[in-house]
Amino acid sequence: MDVWLNGELVPEKEANISVFDSGLQHAVGLFETMHARNNRIFRVDQHMNRLTESARSLLMSTRLQPEALAEAAERLLVHSHLNEARIRLTVTGGNMNMLNQSDDGHVDPTVLVVAQPPTPYPPIFFTEGVEITIAAGRTNPWTQMAGHKTLNYWPRIHALQMAAMIGASEALWLDPAAKITCGCVSNMFIVKDGVVKTPKARGEQTSGNEIPPVMPGITREAVIECAQDSGVEVQLCELTLDDLLAADEAFLTNSSWHLLPVRGLRFRTNPEEGSGEIESRSIGSGSVGPMARKLREDLLELIEKETADSDDA
Repeated sequence: MDVWLNGELVPEKEANISVFDSGLQHAVGLFETMHARNNRIFRVDQHMNRLTESARSLLMSTRLQPEALAEAAERLLVHSHLNEARIRLTVTGGNMNMLNQSDDGHVDPTVLVVAQPPTPYPPIFFTEGVEITIAAGRTNPWTQMAGHKTLNYWPRIHALQMAAMIGASEALWLDPAAKITCGCVSNMFIVKDGVVKTPKARGEQTSGNEIPPVMPGITREAVIECAQDSGVEVQLCELTLDDLLAADEAFLTNSSWHLLPVRGLRFRTNPEEGSGEIESRSIGSGSVGPMARKLREDLLELIEKETADSDDA
């Protein structure tokens, strides 16, 4: 398998980065996970615009160009001969040792793109839904990194491991006020009385208000479009655990599973001790609801249409 590394197609086993790379040394970096179908990446421009905007606002790099990054990802996809793929594009702050040789205090970022077959999920996930749990920590709305897709995913990976130990497929993060923000690798939605609701993401706050620690997901945006195109009301609002448990339906979105229905909340009765009974609370009917089912179908149709349409290729 070949990968794209700093402007070149390189065999996987020959793809090397410096031991002084800032991504390895200090997790200074950003990444995007994208879905490709029909040999095209779904909304690659939105993904690259989000990444380069984060790189600028977090002072990592002003040298990244979204068009060039998109071209690199698309060239690797064509080279890989994958009709459907999971594309991961990672950008780090580059080789820290090169700072000593830089006249302007800048170094070139490291750019790595990997294309693989999409992650397989059991069909039962989508026909019967999954259970989720609550992460033990809290998101920090006051850090500048909040709402950006940085490399610092260890807390989220750990929360996913803890969730898997009790049979849950995702863990929700709450903010210090116990409001729902997002999943470890997903955006959260609920449905109540025919209205689709989701927490506000970075960039959606009212002027002067605190920036939400929620990443503006590309799939999240597409699902909101699908709902609005069907005449469904969408509200960007605060959500609590009480709202989740009282919801008619709930679902999660990301670029890998697209839209994943949630049938219930799973938790330990004595989490402080790491023991106790494992209990579940159903959300709505405890099955896949009609809104989640329709929006998933609409989303998959949208992905098929946009990737199959050659007019803007």
